[in-house]
Amino acid sequence: MKDILLVIDMQNDFIDGALGTKEAVAIVPKVRERIENFKGTVLFTRDTHEPHYLDTQEGKNLPVPHCIKGTDGWQIRPELDALRKTEPVDKPTFGSADLGKKLQQIDLDEKIGSITVIGLCTDICVISNALLAKAFLPEVPIIVDASCCAGVTPESHETALKAMEVCQIKVIGRG
Repeated sequence: MKDILLVIDMQNDFIDGALGTKEAVAIVPKVRERIENFKGTVLFTRDTHEPHYLDTQEGKNLPVPHCIKGTDGWQIRPELDALRKTEPVDKPTFGSADLGKKLQQIDLDEKIGSITVIGLCTDICVISNALLAKAFLPEVPIIVDASCCAGVTPESHETALKAMEVCQIKVIGRG
C-alpha cells in the first residue's frame, strides 16, 4: 500500500503575492515539515493561467490576475519546490481531472492506502481536489491536514473543513 500527499497550489501568488494572506505565509514551515517527514509519494499541483485570464469565467468572477504561467507568482515556493521529486500537475481550474486520473493510475499500479491533502486555498482548490480524489477513488481514505491549509479567510477555511467532513473526508490538525 502506498500513501499519497497532495500539496495543492503552494505558489507565491497564493502565499504572499496577488492573493496571499498572513495565514498562507504562516503554514509554509508546517507544509515543508509535513513534506519532509511524509513516508510515501508526494504530488504537487500548480494553478496555471494564461495571460488572457481576465477573459475567462474565473477571471470575470475573481478579477485578480494570478499564477500566470511563467511568472514568479506561478512558481511553487522555492523551499517547497526543492523537495519536489516529480513534475507538478498544472491545472487551469480549481479541481484537476488530470490529477484524478493520475491517482487512479497510481492505485492500479500499487494500491493507495490513503491520500492526505494540504495547501491553498482550503475553500477553493483544496476542497475541490479533495472531493475530486474522493470521486475518483471512493474507497480510499481522504485526509485533510487543517494545520497545513489556509483559506481565503479563516472563516471560509473553517466552513470548507466542515463541508469536507460531511463528505466523509477526515480532517486532522485542528487547533
